[in-house]
Amino acid sequence: MKNKSVRNIAIMGLGTVGGGAYDIIASNGDYIERTQGLDVRVKRILDRTDAPLRARGIDPSLYCGSVDELAADKEIEVVVETMGGVEPAKTFITKMLESGKSVVTANKELLAKFWHELEPIAAAHGCGLFFEASCVGGVPVIRALGESFQGDRVQSICGIINGTTNYILSKMSRENLGYAEALGAAQSLGYAEADPTSDVEGYDAAYKLSILGSLAFHTCLPYGSIYREGITKVTAADIKNAHDLGYEIKLLAIGKRDGNNVEARVHPAFVPKNHPLASVSGAYNAVYLNGDHVGDLMFYGAGAGAHPTGSAIVSDVIKALSDKPRYCDFANTGKLDKSVSLVGDFVSGYYLCVTVDDKAGVLSRLSTVLSDNGVSIKAATQSPSDGDAATVMFLTHRAREHAVMQSLEAIGKLASVRSVDSVIRVL
Repeated sequence: MKNKSVRNIAIMGLGTVGGGAYDIIASNGDYIERTQGLDVRVKRILDRTDAPLRARGIDPSLYCGSVDELAADKEIEVVVETMGGVEPAKTFITKMLESGKSVVTANKELLAKFWHELEPIAAAHGCGLFFEASCVGGVPVIRALGESFQGDRVQSICGIINGTTNYILSKMSRENLGYAEALGAAQSLGYAEADPTSDVEGYDAAYKLSILGSLAFHTCLPYGSIYREGITKVTAADIKNAHDLGYEIKLLAIGKRDGNNVEARVHPAFVPKNHPLASVSGAYNAVYLNGDHVGDLMFYGAGAGAHPTGSAIVSDVIKALSDKPRYCDFANTGKLDKSVSLVGDFVSGYYLCVTVDDKAGVLSRLSTVLSDNGVSIKAATQSPSDGDAATVMFLTHRAREHAVMQSLEAIGKLASVRSVDSVIRVL
């Protein structure tokens, strides 16, 4: 039987996620002790004031206003960081690691940018850096990548890993709303921030893909190297056209490795309705993995929220108190490994929507431009628009990104073309 002596932890930042972790430890403490042999206690809570503690009915004597005091407390073994942002979180985590305390964090931005700095500090001081909660909330994909694929090479990772954008796109799909209306609905429910840039422009998903891709492909995948495109240009017309063609539109994070070539991108995509990711709706997340021997696996669940994310944090707390820390098996330097090439000219299908003069022969000229650049057309339609304009829609077979972009540049220069309205890749 494992030692049942009290194991003290601290929480830095008692917001939604930190509060969720506290609630789980408080409510499931007896269960954790019975099943894991660990009597986990929250000894101190660091925050700006003790107001968050009082608001949740937590004993205000647990309040700590000094990070130095927290670092000096030798009874605290693990510190949970749920402050968010880069600073002062980075400084505080560094101080905890240097004091020999393992850190559990949900901070995907900080990890994507500074994992390569923090991990060596943890290793040097014999403590761990755990981050299951940093990606897709309560879905245990980090643990799976780190511990369940030792005998497999992960060939690809494809996921819906941002709940805010999935809610917005699901709302647009179900209710025929425009982007602005769906965003407003997400904000009213608290799914989107007042400034939603990190979510809707794909930054949040890129941070998470940086972490997931690094683990999946055993190489540092810097977030700045990931192609990123958000959902702000997706229109109600795009959604309707997707439905008519048998697709849903999702913001996908895609990573692939082929030998020494790594492909990493975040962007909206047409997802076939028979694909498992197409049915992931609302604020839910899913990650679809392919291993060279295990085949296809999908991890699905709540991608955010106090208790789903708090559950991942508590899981890491238990792991930190139970196991000797493991560190990544690649050179975590913050730069792409010299032996790995990042692929920019990837292959995909494409949905293209163009507004043109409503004249005979325009569709033929557009088709010729695509053909001249090696882009094969799978489907094409032309429909009247306002006045003397028409809308032309193409769905292409799989083609190289460079060839499609060259085609669009040439199309944009045609006298009969008024605007290139939409370019969305197809899974």
